[in-house]
Amino acid sequence: MPTPTLLKQLRQLIGCDDKQTEKDTATSRGAYAEAEAKRYLQQQGLSFVCANYLCKGGEIDLVMRDEQRLIFVEVRHRKSNRYGSAAESVDNRKQNKLRHAAQHYLQQHPHSGSCRFDVIAITGPVTCNNMDWIKNAF
Repeated sequence: MPTPTLLKQLRQLIGCDDKQTEKDTATSRGAYAEAEAKRYLQQQGLSFVCANYLCKGGEIDLVMRDEQRLIFVEVRHRKSNRYGSAAESVDNRKQNKLRHAAQHYLQQHPHSGSCRFDVIAITGPVTCNNMDWIKNAF
């Protein structure tokens, strides 16, 4: 069995960067969590509008609709509470970025109804049982 040092040397030799691999894994975990959150919200009666709306100042994971209300959804996943809960990670800085992105979205897609910000916080495996839907989170 190869030693960890040998594995690291082999990865470097073939151009496999551990940090990039970790980032790719985290990105795919995040995409999976967002897809499951979307499915969960649709099961709860919301309609999907768009995903991963990106502007210069931020990103909105999901835009959903509940009758005439637009809902901007931030999806947060943590494997454990070791470094704080998923919900706690939506701090003031993140909230401001979400507000900015929502303003940009509304400038590009005018909407006459009301809006709100929800958080889907997932701790542990990505399952409906581990999803905490925080309506009107901020």
